[in-house]
Amino acid sequence: AFVGFEHDPKKKMSTVPVIRVGQMFIAELFHGPTFCFKDMGLRGLVGLLSHFATKHNRAITLLASTTGDTGPAALRAVADIGNPLLTMMVSYPHGQISEFQRLQLTTIQSKHVRVVAFEGGGDDMDAPIKAILTTTVDNEEKETKREKASRRSSYSGVNSYNIGRPLMQTVHFIWTYLRVVEMEKNLTLRDEIDIVLPTGAMGNIASGYIAKRMGLPLRKLCSGCNINDITNRVTQTGKFYKSDTMFRTLTEAINIQLPYNFERLLFYLTDCNHDLLKQWMMAVEATGKLDLDSHWLSLLQKEFDSARVTDEEMCRTMVSINQTHGYFTDPHTALAIAAAHKMGYTYCTDDEKGSSGRPVWALLATASPCKFQEAVTVALGKDGWARYRDTGFPEQAEDITKKGQILPAFFKAEKGRLLEENQADWEKQIREIVKNLTSDTS
Repeated sequence: AFVGFEHDPKKKMSTVPVIRVGQMFIAELFHGPTFCFKDMGLRGLVGLLSHFATKHNRAITLLASTTGDTGPAALRAVADIGNPLLTMMVSYPHGQISEFQRLQLTTIQSKHVRVVAFEGGGDDMDAPIKAILTTTVDNEEKETKREKASRRSSYSGVNSYNIGRPLMQTVHFIWTYLRVVEMEKNLTLRDEIDIVLPTGAMGNIASGYIAKRMGLPLRKLCSGCNINDITNRVTQTGKFYKSDTMFRTLTEAINIQLPYNFERLLFYLTDCNHDLLKQWMMAVEATGKLDLDSHWLSLLQKEFDSARVTDEEMCRTMVSINQTHGYFTDPHTALAIAAAHKMGYTYCTDDEKGSSGRPVWALLATASPCKFQEAVTVALGKDGWARYRDTGFPEQAEDITKKGQILPAFFKAEKGRLLEENQADWEKQIREIVKNLTSDTS
């Protein structure tokens, strides 16, 4: 699972370095082959899917829609494994991922993968992919044992609704906790800490909550959200309302209107109350809204906290951290630091005092700055980006910028048509791409 990660025992560099910056403990989750935390979960998950595809001699096609990080991490894992029984189609919203993330998708040379760009928002491809996956599940449920045994192919999703992702990601929460206890002289293994992280679909925070339910001493899990702030709104008010608009931000990877892993958090928060959860999720599906009453909101706020951060606030924080500590962050990590400050955590100097008895806390740095030239340049200026290129830009990332590209297929959103009509067409086109993909590798 960790092949391709930076690891140098001679330099005392671990796969996930946990470093101290001011009063923050920062867990750098971005030293994998695609420079983001998604490598932590996806390389293990894809490896398991490959194993079972070979064991059962059954082809598996993976489907994913990405707003930046899931796609490159999954695509790279599939390409690296090179199993003819494992193929993948990944889509991304045209113009809404960084240039480096786009290069990560279009420079992979493998007959086992295909890439699609589409016109629309980050969530717009979810429905076609869900339709393909759920149709497959419905058909499988109707199959006899003999038919299941004879079927030679199936689909799987690899976004964080796949339980394999959050299960794999519990490991970096446990690792971070253990390293913080080692580094903080006033902590013992039974003491609780808080963890702050940038939050989009809530898959990573769901991993942390699973780890906590397993017994990891975490007090609160805290979300940093951008102006697409449904996670902040539900945490602060109990109102889980889907927004009508997806706003463009400098933290595109966490732009989301309806984080599907909130259902998973509620499942554990209610002590696995299936009936209540079904009632809530049916309401969300029907109306796009859920109102948690005071009892459930109180329980939610006991476990979680959050803050909303604008692009301007994120940029100021990136500048502050760089000027004070010489530390370069990607925009999502900077957003999480800004959110931590709003929630009362101290981060600037060891001499500062927290606002009111905050415990020791750690922050998850989820991506390398190398992926976000546009956002880093907006915050630090061209000179700031040049300094990062000279001192911190990974050599492997430099190699990606020099590779030849394979242009993706392009799905248009026809003007004058409903989104659902375009999605129906996209579903047909995906099925055709997958059909050709599997026949090319057979």
